[in-house]
Amino acid sequence: MDIVVDDPDIRIIRLELGPYNSNSYIVISRATGDSLVVDAPSEAEEILKQLKGTNPRYIALTHNHIDHIGALRQLKSELKIPLAAHPLENIGLPVSLDIQLKDDDSLIIGELKIKALHTPGHTRGSMCFLAGKYLFAGDTIFPGGPGYTSSPSDFDQIVRSIEKKILALPADTVIYSGHGDSTKLGDEKESIALFISRPRTPDLHGNIVWL
Repeated sequence: MDIVVDDPDIRIIRLELGPYNSNSYIVISRATGDSLVVDAPSEAEEILKQLKGTNPRYIALTHNHIDHIGALRQLKSELKIPLAAHPLENIGLPVSLDIQLKDDDSLIIGELKIKALHTPGHTRGSMCFLAGKYLFAGDTIFPGGPGYTSSPSDFDQIVRSIEKKILALPADTVIYSGHGDSTKLGDEKESIALFISRPRTPDLHGNIVWL
């Protein structure tokens, strides 16, 4: 467990959980104690432990892959709070969505506004969640490259998502990915722009790095 942000308005806790070392994030409004869980990879008891002393309001999923939803059934059962994600991610979930998020929808957590960005590519319904200057990116973008894609069309789509939705954010935006370390958008922009400007082979997909 790491407290990665502890500002006057917001506290963010990162939990690295399960066999795939997936990240779950707890976002807390300092003014009210209301909290949001972003992704539920595994080890529900650890997530519940870190939620103590807060008022959980929502669980938000970046996407529906098993390494991000392993603790979902138990969390829903014990917390009894709404589950929010893009409707395209509803297939294969152990519980049904309560809130079907569209691009630019928002969740309110105390005095925090969490904006949903639809960023398809890794999955059709992948979403990022923006809280001020903090972006919870799931498997859409990592330090040094985009998330895994299973086809060239998916790769083209994830690049468009990053170009249109993420590169439009301020350079000081901090990206918290679904695995591994965080990065600042300003540290990624040059290599992403260079990659986009270059021609690429039509069959490109899989695990790709910008440079």
